[in-house]
Amino acid sequence: MADKPVLYGFDGSTYVRTVRMVLADKGIEHDQVPVNVLEGEPRQPAHLERHPFGKVPVLDIDGMRLRETDAICRYIEDIAPDPALIPQDPKARARMNEAIGLIDSYGYGALVGVAGYHLFPDFIGGQNEDARQKAIADSQTLLKLLMDTRAKAKWLAGDAPTLADYFLGPILFYVSLTPDADAVMDVAGVRDWWDAMSAHETFTRTAPDLG
Repeated sequence: MADKPVLYGFDGSTYVRTVRMVLADKGIEHDQVPVNVLEGEPRQPAHLERHPFGKVPVLDIDGMRLRETDAICRYIEDIAPDPALIPQDPKARARMNEAIGLIDSYGYGALVGVAGYHLFPDFIGGQNEDARQKAIADSQTLLKLLMDTRAKAKWLAGDAPTLADYFLGPILFYVSLTPDADAVMDVAGVRDWWDAMSAHETFTRTAPDLG
């Protein structure tokens, strides 16, 4: 493997953007090999050798290959702990871990279902109105739970951004570009959280090129 970390995945992937944000925060220089999900490239033999389930991102770093965004981000945090993206306080860390689990298990599919209906319908199997309405409802449920747990904090798990915010931001970005943005984000607390995320330097610096 190369001495410099190599990230496999294209900038349009929400999970790839999460890893790029963490790498940027830590000042870790890396090379990137685009693997376009929308064009089916993760299912090609070259990438299946890296990830047999055809997912991105994959990161080659320190002589090993890591798959899955959560594992990648936590390893980067371990080797480059400053600035911290995992809270030291056990309760805040538990909130972060819960948020990541909720986003992965319930949020990604719902939010991408909303965004995909408008922006990349082929990726989600076509436009289905019943599926769209369910995705909106599930997205609202997920965001209400995250905001209730967040309480009065600025970020999802406290007064500083954590990995949980870096998981949610890139997904909600696509929803914000759709006509359903108001419906999905009309949950108490979401707008001010989104304003903070949108202004976050690392988030703006890793924005995908939609041209």
